[in-house]
Amino acid sequence: MDLKLMEKEKKDNKKIEKGGIQEIVEKYPMDKDSPKKVILEREEELICPICHGKNVIKDYGRAEIVCADCGCVLQQNLFDVGPEWRAFDHEQRVKRSRVGAPMTYTIHDKGLSTVIDWRNKDSYGKDISADRRAQLYRLRKWQRRIRVSDASERNLAFALSELDRISSKLGLPRNVRENAAVLYRGAVEKGLIRGRSIEGVAAAALYAACRRCKVPRTLDEIAEISRVDRKEIGRTYRFISRELNIRLAPTSPIDYVPRFASELKLPGEVESKAISILQKAGEKGLTSGRGPTGVAAAAIYIASVLHGARRTQREVADVAGVTEVTIRNRYKELTEHLDIDVTL
Repeated sequence: MDLKLMEKEKKDNKKIEKGGIQEIVEKYPMDKDSPKKVILEREEELICPICHGKNVIKDYGRAEIVCADCGCVLQQNLFDVGPEWRAFDHEQRVKRSRVGAPMTYTIHDKGLSTVIDWRNKDSYGKDISADRRAQLYRLRKWQRRIRVSDASERNLAFALSELDRISSKLGLPRNVRENAAVLYRGAVEKGLIRGRSIEGVAAAALYAACRRCKVPRTLDEIAEISRVDRKEIGRTYRFISRELNIRLAPTSPIDYVPRFASELKLPGEVESKAISILQKAGEKGLTSGRGPTGVAAAAIYIASVLHGARRTQREVADVAGVTEVTIRNRYKELTEHLDIDVTL
């Protein structure tokens, strides 16, 4: 029996020396009612096997992770994956950095290929001789050619450039572009592009990414900038969402409020009031079955009147992309069911 325990302890010690994540809770007695505790990989989820506390400290001087409550060493001999140099401003950081840009899905080769700089200067900033310039010109030309090897890569590069163009026009953040690029690559891998236009699938992927990241844009907004009509984008979006098993909840009108309020230059209290109105309307089921942009526009109009920062129905309608009649209809529904007294 003692030999088995010794072998077990040796195995546990070897795991600790390797710095891996292991279940060492079995070595320590625990209450029957308490759940089994496991030290997880991510640092913020480390759990002490002795006191079961989550308050851990990373000791950079000793290269250890220690429990702050009982002092148990959870991990040791940690590697510092950061740079060995220090920088105190952006210019110094750029000069000392020896790595390229991070990997991205918005470039067909994920940004991992080399790029020959267009400036005719060496690493010291000096001008390059005429003979070297001709050689660099030829190298740049062949570099551009070999980056795109076949037709599939050429189509992917075109689609991702189209995604970037539409995203730039709509002012979308980086995470939306990355999500759209991942969705488009998934469609390419499943062969969903065949028989459909590259622009249509790219616009549909961008629409899905906007909804997934809660930065909604309407089909009309995307169709206006892309080279595809609204009906084709909607049809392609339904197709790829079905084939890629994308499950997205209906867009909430609250997601449109910050953008509309910003374009109308409304103060923060108006935006907060509009969100409060929409939350109450959602609880009473007034937002279901209605266009989210129309409901959001009506809530912003009501909030602007209540806080004395009045905007006309025409101004709100132009920003939201709906008609004045839609705003009036949603306005009447919200004021009647939520008992909001608005003095026009």
